Amino acid sequence: MEPVIQKILVVGGNGFVGSAVCRTALARGMQVASISSSGRPWQTPKGHTPAWVRNVEWHKADALRPETYAHLLPAATAVVHTIGTLFEKSRYKGALKDGDVPRFVGSVAAGAAGRGPSANPLEREEDRREGSYALINRDTALTVCEAFISSKPTVKLNGPRPFIYLSAEDCGRPVIPAGYIESKREAEAAIESMTNANPNYRGVYIRPSLIYHPHFRPIISPVAALLDLSATVHAKAPTGFPTPSAILRTLGGLLPPPARPELTPDSPLHALARSLTIPPIHVDHVAEAVCIAADNARPDVRGPYGVAEMRELIGWHQKGRQQATAHA
Repeated sequence: MEPVIQKILVVGGNGFVGSAVCRTALARGMQVASISSSGRPWQTPKGHTPAWVRNVEWHKADALRPETYAHLLPAATAVVHTIGTLFEKSRYKGALKDGDVPRFVGSVAAGAAGRGPSANPLEREEDRREGSYALINRDTALTVCEAFISSKPTVKLNGPRPFIYLSAEDCGRPVIPAGYIESKREAEAAIESMTNANPNYRGVYIRPSLIYHPHFRPIISPVAALLDLSATVHAKAPTGFPTPSAILRTLGGLLPPPARPELTPDSPLHALARSLTIPPIHVDHVAEAVCIAADNARPDVRGPYGVAEMRELIGWHQKGRQQATAHA
């Protein structure tokens, strides 16, 4: 019996994470299709088009309108949802791509202050929802997942078709509004409910921390370096030593319980403490974890995968030991 040629559909394949998933999937021998609002192939921040881009099918579609991409779902052995926003109605992504530090800092400050979604009570409901966490982070994923499950596969697989959702570690609050992680957890719960109801599908929830790339997102690199140093120092601190993370957790325990404990089980200070102990992760490592999850030969991969679980999944620790041995 000939092996099945796997084909993944990447929602948002011309974005920062989506493009890394496309590139990694091609390197693993998969066929790749992408849908996005523009349909344009991915380019580097300097406008270059790498050779691998020609091997991806680029389609223009609206994630909230299944009729624009339903014809692509039967042939897909896996779907990867990568679109999302850290801040509602913010232009931070353009500033990141352009390397515009002042505009990026201004966008983050505005987003952290909660200026964006719905300050005007007279704003129309459709305008209020546009660019919101609920619409972008949750509703697009649920719409695509429902359409995927409803499709009739044209390829016979030995295991369940995976729907992989790019979620996040809860380590951004209070810099990133709670609505961000709440919308992510709402999406996870709804996807899990849909896939559990159909044994031919499985849900995988990739939960990265800060995602970085020194060339494509250079203004993030200094922050990533500091957070990586913090995680290393905390990991080596003696048990019981009053680290900044431990102090934040202690203070967080004195705060009132969260309003939605099923989504955010602890305080913003606990989340801030996690940001000091969970290292950032390279976008290529996120993409590698996604592609392993998308592999039909890995039906065991399901449920949430944080940074530690992703590193284990891709053999990150083993790779480090192998490199150390090679240089010894």
